[in-house]
Amino acid sequence: MHGIDVTHIETPAFVIDLGALEDNLRILGEVQRDAGCKILLALKGYATFSTFGLVKKYLAGATSSSPHEAQLAREELGGEVHAYAPAYSNADMTEILRFAEHVVVNSPAQLRQHADRVREAGVDIGLRINPEHSEVKVALYDPCAPGSRLGTTRAAFDAAGVKAEELDGLHFHTLCELGSDALQRTLRAVEERFGDVIPHMKWVNFGGGHHITRPDYDRALLVKLVKDFQQRHGVAVYLEPGEAIGIRTGILVSRVLDIVENGDIHIAILDTSATAHMPDVLEMPYRPDVVGGALPGEKAHTYRLGGLTCLAGDVVGDYSFDAPLAIGDKVTFLDMAHYTMVKTSTFNGVRLPDIALWDPATKTHEVVRRFGYQDYKGRLG
Repeated sequence: MHGIDVTHIETPAFVIDLGALEDNLRILGEVQRDAGCKILLALKGYATFSTFGLVKKYLAGATSSSPHEAQLAREELGGEVHAYAPAYSNADMTEILRFAEHVVVNSPAQLRQHADRVREAGVDIGLRINPEHSEVKVALYDPCAPGSRLGTTRAAFDAAGVKAEELDGLHFHTLCELGSDALQRTLRAVEERFGDVIPHMKWVNFGGGHHITRPDYDRALLVKLVKDFQQRHGVAVYLEPGEAIGIRTGILVSRVLDIVENGDIHIAILDTSATAHMPDVLEMPYRPDVVGGALPGEKAHTYRLGGLTCLAGDVVGDYSFDAPLAIGDKVTFLDMAHYTMVKTSTFNGVRLPDIALWDPATKTHEVVRRFGYQDYKGRLG
């Protein structure tokens, strides 16, 4: 981060540091160049289109999981637009084919249902495979957990009689916030199960979950793995990270509205919400870092940070601070650009946070979106 000044930022607000974002994009651009692959922005993780002018300078395009994401990619980012979903209705496929040049289906049945239309549209078609190799510890985020609905196992591939000539490419996804060592192990599993199919493909998509811009990520190993795979099989390779684009680029600025006590617990109620604005805090679950905050008891004054909704569990966690919190104080949550704005809701009619961009060169911020009543009403009927 490049030292965002929150003094004049109205709350609640997501603020994206354009300098930090470009730092990440520059790294991804170097990997793309050195490995000779193409890197796509996964919109499911980061879709702040007001920054796409910067993104398109470095990345080859975007991957989408719905017609709306595909349309956003085509309208706001350009480049290549890819699509994958666990299933497409005929209506969804009609929309997808307006925007995408690569479509990945999840099963042999979906392949047979949609392949003719996809090819008639001049669009590449691929199949998501399941290499039955788990790397992710949290079951909620493990695409290859036993019984997963995501991807086709080799047994299902063979049972359906899928032939290589029916496909332009293969797609797999096994990672979540992991390093290139996890990809290395995954590639062994992929080649063990689908090694006879891969050389017949035009491309193979290695999916997302690659933490490429993390400081300790072994990018040299990633480059080697991609180059070796392409040379070994004669295919093009795609990567589609989401978190690697947005990680460490954004904050969520909130304000203390009230402080209440329950027994010996001091509770600061904020003008934001874990439930509505940071759902992964409860779903993952995880404890986001707070500027000036530490673990409970580490500093002199400990508070439970609670959200604005009526859900009893709308609590971010317990944090300690050097000085007591007071009504009106700002509380800033770190690393809030990825998997936050894309997952917010208007539960309880709580207003969505503003979206603002911070320019480190001028040390100023610009509010690019402010939400109101119509955003809440417009999604109901």
